[in-house]
Amino acid sequence: MDAPLAGLLVADLTQNVAGPTCTQILGDMGAEVVKVERPGRGDDARAWAPPYWGDESATFMAVNRSKRSLAVDMKQAEGRAVLEHLIARADVFVQSLRAGAVEELGLGWERANQINPRLVYCSVTAFGTDGPLKDRPGYDPLMQALGGIMSVNGHPGQPPARVPVSLVDMGTGMWAAIAILGALRERDRTGRGANVTTALYETALAWSVFQMNQYFGTGEIPQPQGSGTAMICPYEAFPTRDAWVMIAAGSDALFVKACAALSTDGLARDPRFADNPARVAHRAELFDALSAVTRALSSAAVLDRLQKAGVPCAPILTLDKVAAEPQTEASGMLVSAKHPRIPDYRAVGLPIRWDGERPGVARVPPLLGEHTAEVLAELGYDQAAIKELASRHVIQL
Repeated sequence: MDAPLAGLLVADLTQNVAGPTCTQILGDMGAEVVKVERPGRGDDARAWAPPYWGDESATFMAVNRSKRSLAVDMKQAEGRAVLEHLIARADVFVQSLRAGAVEELGLGWERANQINPRLVYCSVTAFGTDGPLKDRPGYDPLMQALGGIMSVNGHPGQPPARVPVSLVDMGTGMWAAIAILGALRERDRTGRGANVTTALYETALAWSVFQMNQYFGTGEIPQPQGSGTAMICPYEAFPTRDAWVMIAAGSDALFVKACAALSTDGLARDPRFADNPARVAHRAELFDALSAVTRALSSAAVLDRLQKAGVPCAPILTLDKVAAEPQTEASGMLVSAKHPRIPDYRAVGLPIRWDGERPGVARVPPLLGEHTAEVLAELGYDQAAIKELASRHVIQL
């Protein structure tokens, strides 16, 4: 089948992680994404290194495939005109500039809607458009802190811990992509574009739904649970003779099976562990009792016993082992593509399949301004005009 978003043009005025995650999703789904960057520096994430992959930022490369790069100075009137030409042709415009910056460029929603009434206009913001913090900048760790995620992450009694994966940034990018798809569907019905907004802070709140409900329901402030969760037990990592394993006995029946597999049947009959609420109330005692058994066994032995009994469990793998894991290979999630500068280039693909097929890499992450001349030609600029803009440093070729 054709890529679901084939034929759509996305003007991408985003940088860092959240906005680029959104536009990479759209690009992977077949949209033609033009990433608009400032000459000289480009997206801030181009300088987020080390780690490098070759001579390029591995961080930038993670969320900027399936795009072309147009380097244009939007502080100059002719540069803004280029972006207006792009917006006039685009189906979607995504921006993640600081609060008020896009309006200072004269490209806020009202102006963009005048240029192109069918445009879906998406703003990826820090705090949204309302409230006392709406004009503040924001980054993933700030939102994990302010949104309460760091307060429940890590281990009891230890310093606050950030979730290392950028779940607020990347989650906001996902919400933005979902919002854009909804707006495009509405445009199919009405013929009109829409102004949609996502916010890092709101994503942090959304990811805290279980902990918020715990607080609303009990009045108790949720605390860190280490590798576990507040409402299920045993549902956490246990030490073995040589490593750790994750055990997820998410029901009473699975707990009984786990006890039998580990030759601790007496625990299943202990009134303290008779059902999940009782086990949650006596979490520490149950952890100590099960750990006394698992510590005497190798990880392989614990996993073998539990898997044969049908109890969900897993080793805790480092990323090198994840990359080599047969399930990873079978999933097809690591997608390769021919790269002019990196012979062994591959990427973590989009975790979606259509009719059994996963989208590949439409384009490898671009160099700054790599497609400037190509995009300008498509917008109607002839070679003389392109050279003139380059000579006046309006664009970077």
